[in-house]
Amino acid sequence: MSISDISKRGLVLLGCGKMGSAMLEGWLDGGLSPDAVWVNDPAPSEWVQAQGVHLNRELPEAPAIVLVAVKPQMMRDALPSLARLGNGSTLFLSIAAGTTIAIFEDMLGSNTPIIRSIPNTPAAIKQGITALIGNAAVAETHMQSAETLLSAIGQTVRLETEDQMDAVTGLSGSGPAYVFHMIECLAKAGEAQGLSPALAMTLAKATVAGAGALAMQSNETPSQLRVNVTSPNGTTQAGLDVLMDHETGLPPLIVRTVDAATKRSKELANG
Repeated sequence: MSISDISKRGLVLLGCGKMGSAMLEGWLDGGLSPDAVWVNDPAPSEWVQAQGVHLNRELPEAPAIVLVAVKPQMMRDALPSLARLGNGSTLFLSIAAGTTIAIFEDMLGSNTPIIRSIPNTPAAIKQGITALIGNAAVAETHMQSAETLLSAIGQTVRLETEDQMDAVTGLSGSGPAYVFHMIECLAKAGEAQGLSPALAMTLAKATVAGAGALAMQSNETPSQLRVNVTSPNGTTQAGLDVLMDHETGLPPLIVRTVDAATKRSKELANG
């Protein structure tokens, strides 16, 4: 499925909150015509209203893709209206957390091409990462189309099984919040050493953002990058001796953190 095919048949955005809007902005910036986009949202933002898309109008007969971006609790109200598009050539791409492929198949039909994905909040600045998995009706062309669309908000990775979605939720889905909290903790630690709150926060934000960018752009592993800045018996080593303690440091804490989020994802998925 090519972008020209999407342009010809139409793309439907079911729900257009922050994540949906970030995607739409990326697609429009990438050259997709507003006339090829249908947005169905009960409370569209002023920005969405100003884009020239088909807003809350009758949908095309057989759109190329329906992107489902409504909140999970709204899913069972929103999807039945699209049941006529099931078991056909329309690809359903979901970014709704906790809604399994089986739920979509139950409402749309088992022969419906369905791709489930989990983006994360840095998608709002096109720095997200999205994990994807498709059902048996999804062809390679469907996956490539989904990856092309999702590349508007960052990187994509493919999963081997849907069961991996819970771990992805615990790691990259919830992970930005862990990093934000680390920034808070670094800043507070700086204050405890006599820095002003504003200066400590500026240093903490820039340190985490810069280290993340270096980790992404460097050919060296994060482990090697850590070694590169750690002089024997130096200041960094003194800090790492505390942080890397196998009993009281970061390693066991992060394992418990991701485990708790993964377990909660499983509980929510099971109703």
